[in-house]
Amino acid sequence: MLTVGSLSRAELAARLSGDGLVLRTGPFINRIRSDVAPLIDSVALMYADYPVEPVGGFVDFHLELRRSGGLRRWYKSQVHFAYDGTTPFQPLPLAQAYPMLEWTMNWCVSHRAHGYLIVHAAVLEKHGRAIILPAPPGSGKSTLTAALLGHGWRLLSDEMTLVRLDDGVVVPLPRPVSLKNTSIDIIRAFRPDAILSRPVEETTKGTIAHLKAPGASIARALEPARPACIVFPRWEAGAAIALEPLPKARAFMQVADNCFNYQVLGARGFTALGGLIDASDAYTFRYSSLPEAMALFERLVLGDA
Repeated sequence: MLTVGSLSRAELAARLSGDGLVLRTGPFINRIRSDVAPLIDSVALMYADYPVEPVGGFVDFHLELRRSGGLRRWYKSQVHFAYDGTTPFQPLPLAQAYPMLEWTMNWCVSHRAHGYLIVHAAVLEKHGRAIILPAPPGSGKSTLTAALLGHGWRLLSDEMTLVRLDDGVVVPLPRPVSLKNTSIDIIRAFRPDAILSRPVEETTKGTIAHLKAPGASIARALEPARPACIVFPRWEAGAAIALEPLPKARAFMQVADNCFNYQVLGARGFTALGGLIDASDAYTFRYSSLPEAMALFERLVLGDA
C-alpha cells in the first residue's frame, strides 16, 4: 500500500503541485492540490501513515490551497482555499496554511457527508466500546483526547463523530488532533512521545498545533465501533473529578445541539440520534487532573465507574 510516508519530499511536492495528492482519510478520499511550499512538510509529518490512492479514481472532496498572486505573493503573503471551483472562505496568512487545510477538510465533511449523522465530538474506542465526547471549544475535549491516546485508546475522530444512519455504528475518521494555546504545553509535558506540528500563532483560535494520529488508529480506519457512552467533559482548574449520570432526554437535546446536520437530515436524523442515545449511557464529566481522568476513563470503559 502506497502511503504519504513512502513518497520522497520531491514526489510529494510534485503530486501536490500537479494532479493532486489523492489522500484517503477514513471513508473519504480527498484530492489536495497546492503550491504552498510550507504545507509540504506538515502533510509529510502529519499524514505519513495515510494511504495514497491512484489519480483518476473516485474522489469525495477536491481541495485547492493556493498562494496569492500579484503583490500579495511577496508582501504579507496569503493562502486561498477553493472547493470544487468555489472560494467559501476569506484568505488567511500564509503561515496558517496547514491549519487551514485541517479546517477545510472538516468543513467538507460537515457540509457534504450527509450519509451520516455528524456530531461535533471526539470519539475514542477501547475494549470494543466507543466513548463520544461532545463539547464546545474550551471544554478540554481535545486535551483529554490527546491524553487518552497515550493510554491505549483508539482514535476514531477528534472533531466529528460519524454515526451511520442504517445501523448506528460509529465510522472512524482518524485525523490529527487539534490542540490550542495552553493545551499544547500540557500535552507536551504529559506525553513526551507525542509528535506535534509546528505551533502556528495568531489564528482566530489562538495558537494551534496538531498531534499526529497514532498509526494503529489509522490502520484500523475502516473498522467501525459500537457506541457505549456519551460523556460531556469540562475542564475546570482545581476542580475535584466528578462523573454524573445525565438523563437520556437531556442527553438527546445536548447532542442535537452539537450536531452539524441534525436538522438537514430531518426524520432520519431524529431516528439516528434516538438510536445513539438508546445505545449509550450518558454523563457529565468535570476534571482538572489528567492522571485522574485517565484512571476514571479506564474504569468507565470496563463498566466499573
